[in-house]
Amino acid sequence: MELLQSMRLFARLAELGSFTKAAESLDIGRPQVTRYIQELEMSLGVRLFQRTTRKVTLTAEGERFYERVQDILGSVSAATSMFDRSRATLGGRLRIDIPTAFAQVEFMDSLKVFTADFPGINVILGVTDRTVDLVGEGVDCVLRIGDLPDSTLIARPVGVATMVTCAAPQYLHEHSEPETLEELKSHQGVNFLSGQSNRTLPWHFSVGGKDRTYTSNAGITVTESNAYVQCGVAGFGIIQAPGIAVSQYLNSGALVEILKPYRPAPRPVSVLYPSRTHLAPQVQVFIEWLQERFPQLHPDWLEQYPTSPLRSM
Repeated sequence: MELLQSMRLFARLAELGSFTKAAESLDIGRPQVTRYIQELEMSLGVRLFQRTTRKVTLTAEGERFYERVQDILGSVSAATSMFDRSRATLGGRLRIDIPTAFAQVEFMDSLKVFTADFPGINVILGVTDRTVDLVGEGVDCVLRIGDLPDSTLIARPVGVATMVTCAAPQYLHEHSEPETLEELKSHQGVNFLSGQSNRTLPWHFSVGGKDRTYTSNAGITVTESNAYVQCGVAGFGIIQAPGIAVSQYLNSGALVEILKPYRPAPRPVSVLYPSRTHLAPQVQVFIEWLQERFPQLHPDWLEQYPTSPLRSM
């Protein structure tokens, strides 16, 4: 059991590159992590880490050992959870991150059900639109909307989100409502600047079953989803956003959907995590729960993904 615990500590330290972060993620003291690693190195007769005041990195021997440890811990996790996945026994920390568009009361209500079903799991919820360094920041998994960049992360599709083009009634009264895509040229839009690519994200429209992109004339450009929606509500111009993010404003009349015949194809929603091996039981059960309950997070705007295969990115 001591060796297995040492392997878990070793793997976490290798992933986070910091004794302090590894200790915090495992909810133990930093001296305990140091002791276990020192004892592991002594028992193996090799140095596993290069230590500096700023960084902890694997040695060549440590790299080879890490590859084997990942396989071992993955097998142990699968073996120990194959019979007992009861809600009472599952526990540990679960750090997740969701896009701002999902930070709505419907999502929080569903997440409350999850925490009630699995009271032993300590959920840490982050909300951001930026690219998250899962390993460096100690995040277990993230939920993201749209096409995903190439990376070493594992992506599991969980559903699709309906997109809506809309504007404030005040703006439409002053500028008239566009009926065709050609009429967009005479309108102002709110542009969203992607923090990942540092480029303006184009709007998408469905024309004759084919995707057509359009970049609006920007009255204002923003870098955060909530601010983007609020600019639309304030009448800066037309916006295109996930329906889940603007649902309350459409219901209240603060925003009006336009160009509905050209509504774009739903955007994919995926959950991403660092590795298919050594996936902690609480992470696995959350991903499975998310796949099962995804449409219920907001039935009007979210749909189940046709299939949910695992794939590397």
